Amino acid sequence: MRTLFLNPPSFEGFDGGASSRWPASREIESYWYPVWLCYPAGMLPDSKVVDAPPHGISIEQTVAMAKDFELLVLFTSTPGFNVDVKISEMMKDVNSKLKVAFVGPPVTTEPEKSLRASLAIDFVVRREFDRKIADFAQGKPLEELHGVSFRKNGGIVNNPEGPVIENLDELPWVTKVYKRDLDVRRYNVPFLLNPFISFYTSRGCPAMCTFCLWPQTHSGHRWRLRSTDDVANEVRYAKEAFPFVKEIFFDDDTFNYQKARTIELCKKLKPIGFTWSCTSRVTTDYETLKSMKEAGCRLLIVGYESGDPQILKNIKKGATIDMAQRFTANCKKLGLVIHGDFIVGLPGESRESIRRTIDFAKRLDTETIQVSIAHPYPGTEFFDWAKQNNLITIDSMTDEKGHQLPNVVYPGLDRAELVDWVERFYGEYYFRTRVAWRLVRKAIFNSEERRRLTKEAREYLALRSKRKRFVAAERQAAAAASAGD
Repeated sequence: MRTLFLNPPSFEGFDGGASSRWPASREIESYWYPVWLCYPAGMLPDSKVVDAPPHGISIEQTVAMAKDFELLVLFTSTPGFNVDVKISEMMKDVNSKLKVAFVGPPVTTEPEKSLRASLAIDFVVRREFDRKIADFAQGKPLEELHGVSFRKNGGIVNNPEGPVIENLDELPWVTKVYKRDLDVRRYNVPFLLNPFISFYTSRGCPAMCTFCLWPQTHSGHRWRLRSTDDVANEVRYAKEAFPFVKEIFFDDDTFNYQKARTIELCKKLKPIGFTWSCTSRVTTDYETLKSMKEAGCRLLIVGYESGDPQILKNIKKGATIDMAQRFTANCKKLGLVIHGDFIVGLPGESRESIRRTIDFAKRLDTETIQVSIAHPYPGTEFFDWAKQNNLITIDSMTDEKGHQLPNVVYPGLDRAELVDWVERFYGEYYFRTRVAWRLVRKAIFNSEERRRLTKEAREYLALRSKRKRFVAAERQAAAAASAGD
């Protein structure tokens, strides 16, 4: 079956699927690669990957593609699900014979609800979908595919889960699909060198963070590895196929989870001579970080999440404040850049804990930060906890443009205050002399950096103004409701 793998158009600037761990429109326009869609696409030579958001492909243009394919595989997300359903229905109207499969976290956690959302969805594939989609496209019936849910005789059949893919070396290289179907110059993440490409060296994450969407719904907690030779060979191919690319990002849930494997991989990467970045936990020791730096590592994305010790325990982070401080000091000593991730609104949050986190972030003083609003996604332990404690609101987790809004609130912390704290966090962090000088220094000596920073500043200030309006409107509504009582 001629197959279209689709990361669909949604909100303007929305990065919602296929590799984005936090589906949303960012403060600054960003796009991650549709890595998960590219694996099965590599198994089907007659397939095509369409990543609509970064390529500026409209809903109308996407719908028109339906006539050219027999199978549509759409990677959906919780915020974008309703729009994705409408797109699939429109494509079915164009081609009634088109089979439609939805994949991604929402259909893993709520397969029956997803199928009942629309008759346009013929089946969903829970968790890993690479081989299952390839097998279906090559003629295998749904009844024989593990992890598939579909309609039959007026009901819904949930096939039992099958084994995960253990030998990741058997999977195709996604970089070859990038070369075939994508314009890699269209992908941008502010803290990475652009243009960049990204792919995985492993799947799954043994960490038990209660809020993290991917290990709990999609990739699993079992940590599976590609051989270090296979990774090094794909890096060599990528360098030849994309000579203009400035950086490779290893998009694993946690790249350096195991010391011995990380050091072995670094020994294979070092002779290739390229710049790369990756994810990291603060549990990584100095020797491992040193090996990474010597092999060409430039930047680490680090999930600090909170500066409050109790909240770190609440979310089962498996890390402490002391670990984070020691790790950060080691990175600075080695010259490794850090992009720090923090979250406002995790279980147990209060004004005092948010203040501790902001002060903690300023003490760490990483190169850049991202501050997200905690979202209890279905399928996560955080979701179950929030639901049991009646903390989830009926409000949407995004605004009309796909930007994050709180849908979990705590006593004394309403939606307006949580959004306000995000803005205060950014403001206190970035409007400091040392940080401002860091940014200005880049702009003075690099014209490309100057253009990028100017664009990012415009985007951020526009969103900041919008958030302030949201906070004001929420507080006005609350005051009016209080007066009415």
